[in-house]
Amino acid sequence: MIQPEQIFTEQVLRSLFPPERSDAFFDALFGDASEGAYDIALTYAGYDPQNNTLDFFLNLHERPGRCLACNLTYGLPEVFGRHPVIDIKGLVQGIEQLLGGTLSCTAWKLGHTEQQGDSLHRIPLKIQLARQ
Repeated sequence: MIQPEQIFTEQVLRSLFPPERSDAFFDALFGDASEGAYDIALTYAGYDPQNNTLDFFLNLHERPGRCLACNLTYGLPEVFGRHPVIDIKGLVQGIEQLLGGTLSCTAWKLGHTEQQGDSLHRIPLKIQLARQ
């Protein structure tokens, strides 16, 4: 039985999705990292043993002096799913490596952007697992 809450610590999540990736994303998108309205952070949301899925969030934290609500965050799941800097496929591969070869990540899906407040939006990431 896996114990994902012991695997996916804050330190591990930061190594899987480093804070610098936000600046790299906005540099690729706008040619200037300072144009970005938010910082992106990966958080662990839980393990569903019934459906054998891991749940994460890509949290979009508003940057000081910027307006997260003014940005088009609702189209981001499609953008994040394809963007090479965000690299969801590579992120999922990194998560699979942390599972120690007992489970494989067979599929992943980004959900719709959820507004948690004026300064926080989040995009769900659900990963389907299978025993190896």
